[in-house]
Amino acid sequence: MTPKFKAKAIAVCDAKIAKKGDAVGLSFYAFFKNRNDDPVLLMQVAEWWIKTHQLDHFEKAAKVRDLLRAEG
Repeated sequence: MTPKFKAKAIAVCDAKIAKKGDAVGLSFYAFFKNRNDDPVLLMQVAEWWIKTHQLDHFEKAAKVRDLLRAEG
């Protein structure tokens, strides 16, 4: 994932948490539009989510944000 995308994903997590609280969950699809306009990036994020971190389909936004931040 690019640094630009990581920043966007963190911003999405922060917005969800601000709107719905610390317990809000999301899937990696929350970072994308409803159409698949960047399949390479989608697959990178899916691999990071599923293969690298073995996350469930829905995870706490705070957990995802913290994982993204830890990777720099």
